[in-house]
Amino acid sequence: MKTSNRILSAAFIALYLYGCNSTEGGLETVDYVDVERFMGPWYVIANIPTFLEKGAHNAVETYTLRDDGTIATHFTFRKDGFDGKRKDYNPRAWVLDEETNARWGMRFVWPVKADYRIAWLDEDYSMTVVARDARDYVWIMAREPEISDQDYDELVAFVASIGYDTTKLQRVPQEW
Repeated sequence: MKTSNRILSAAFIALYLYGCNSTEGGLETVDYVDVERFMGPWYVIANIPTFLEKGAHNAVETYTLRDDGTIATHFTFRKDGFDGKRKDYNPRAWVLDEETNARWGMRFVWPVKADYRIAWLDEDYSMTVVARDARDYVWIMAREPEISDQDYDELVAFVASIGYDTTKLQRVPQEW
């Protein structure tokens, strides 16, 4: 029963994201991403959450480059509190724009693909903003579970500058 619920949840989010999907379009990405350097864990500092992520605590997205060039993704968080039920999702990603490596496709369930764009990336790969051309969901992530208020404010200003309604942005509680 748990497996069928997990598959059903993945299918629902994939269809939901597909309905808002745009793999070509106007949202600009960073000039270049060193994919190997981008791999590893990223703490979700803030987001405009999908229905799946509402109430997320200690959210972490981890990327692993696979031998076939695809990117294994592990997204985990605690639901509705630090002691809440642990949720785990494992979509697959791949680079769509090999010139920049900044536009990816993300698949929760075949054949539906979601838009994933690295819109901002710190020079030292310590913070990033992942966005979508539809400007419906966005993620501010960092290599550490906390960032300074100044960095946060600057990233929120960036998110606003690319066309998002930042009143929908929510901080993701991190306590480790």
